[in-house]
Amino acid sequence: MLSSGVDLIEIARLERVLDRHGDHFLDRVFTPAEVAYSRRRPGELAARFAAKEAVAKALGVGMRMIARDGIGWREAEILGNHRGQPLVRLHGRAAERAEELGLTEWSVSLSHTKEHAIALVVAR
Repeated sequence: MLSSGVDLIEIARLERVLDRHGDHFLDRVFTPAEVAYSRRRPGELAARFAAKEAVAKALGVGMRMIARDGIGWREAEILGNHRGQPLVRLHGRAAERAEELGLTEWSVSLSHTKEHAIALVVAR
């Protein structure tokens, strides 16, 4: 099985949420490793936010806040390897759903401009 997901987000939207909710938002959506890796830069965080949404789409579910059978924000972790290549790590319900679908290999591509961040995820 081959599955994919894509998501696009306005960086200003994420910045507004950060300004309003700060660490509470970061702790709810990102793992400590993601926050450290991104160095709290809005473009980096927005790209990882989009990647989490794209992972949920590839799994055929939404985020738990919208879909009862969805995944939690921190169950899809997006980090970089030693060369900066983004990698997907699944935890909890996200890992269970991937196993149900037989998805064992994940690839993610992230990009952002001044205004937007995008993520594309492919799994098989």
